[in-house]
Amino acid sequence: MSTVKEGLKLEKNKSEELAIFGGQPAFAEVLHVGRPNIGNRAKFAERVNDILDRRWLTNGGRYVREFEQRIAELVGVEHCVAMCNATVALEIAIRALGLTGEVIVPSFTFVATAHALQWQEITPVFCDVAPRNHTIDPRKIEQMITPRTTGIVAVHLWGGACDIDALSEIAARRGLKLLFDSAHAFGASYQGKMIGGFGDAEVFSFHATKFLNSLEGGAVVTNNAELAQKIRLMKNFGFSFYDHTEYVGTNGKMNEISAAMGLCNLESMNDFIDVNRRNYRQYREELSGLKGVSLLPYTEDERCNFQYVVLEIDTGETLITRDQLMEILHKENVLARRYFYPGCHQMEPYRSYFPHAGVLLPETEKLTRRVLCLPNGTAVGKEEIERICQILRFTLANKVEISEKLGP
Repeated sequence: MSTVKEGLKLEKNKSEELAIFGGQPAFAEVLHVGRPNIGNRAKFAERVNDILDRRWLTNGGRYVREFEQRIAELVGVEHCVAMCNATVALEIAIRALGLTGEVIVPSFTFVATAHALQWQEITPVFCDVAPRNHTIDPRKIEQMITPRTTGIVAVHLWGGACDIDALSEIAARRGLKLLFDSAHAFGASYQGKMIGGFGDAEVFSFHATKFLNSLEGGAVVTNNAELAQKIRLMKNFGFSFYDHTEYVGTNGKMNEISAAMGLCNLESMNDFIDVNRRNYRQYREELSGLKGVSLLPYTEDERCNFQYVVLEIDTGETLITRDQLMEILHKENVLARRYFYPGCHQMEPYRSYFPHAGVLLPETEKLTRRVLCLPNGTAVGKEEIERICQILRFTLANKVEISEKLGP
């Protein structure tokens, strides 16, 4: 059933029809940027019943092992270690790689990337990003390296890849470990090779908001057998066998029901991507030519999950700020998100540790004021996208009047 409400006409010069000025919201139900995709429910229920019948709920059961195998085959790596979530996966991968001292990381990322380092008393050194694709800028990395630097944690964003070749060259030449936070990039490729097999290791997220979820979950993938074995031990308290530990470990295990959901969604993955691609192309068409609004393009000659619909808002053209546009959409029950505001360097404890970090992060600072992500996934369709874009077009067609009403 459509979530679009009837009656919103948005006639020119009648801005009072917008919900922010007292009109009825355009949508009866809230639209989220990342409302979970759900695969075959019957198959999921069948697997859950099997789990309950066998009473093997966790500790490396049948479905976790199958999930790991399927992921490894899909991305073309030798080893996959499923985890309870991607943050714990990052923390364990960082520890297993022996990272210490300082590690270079973008500030334009979800704060968990930085926290996974700081949690282990490793200093995240924030590097600026490239404006073209919002990922860490290899040209800026060299100036951030000090004698205490032991690694780089690069972040693939929006389903696209970092400049992996340049990052790999720097890491090899400077003797640094290279770990990729690939939370956004499952199912994507770089120069024809699937994301997952680059650097020393990569970390995927299967959180509920990702296009492919396992309810909650993550995984470390690598071609390094020794590293994979170490990670397997660390995510299970360090146990190598009964009553014997080899490392300081924690509880990072994925449970069987999460793995069952992950398997069901893997089986529907191509359908999810098809929906995302269709939605992205519709947004692109509907917003084409809208001054001050640019849609981040996808490189369609690579495999991509099309998970995020990313706008950059140029206030000089729109007169209405990104945050005002977001508020307008929120009042219409469209919960657009301003990823990754305000940037890790502006969050605590990093803001107190590095109060002047923004001086070296001009592109990051700019993006945190410009980026707006719109709803995507199987929860939105043609009608919803038409209405979202209608609201944006109407708002900008009446930008002078609306800007005056909104005030500074």
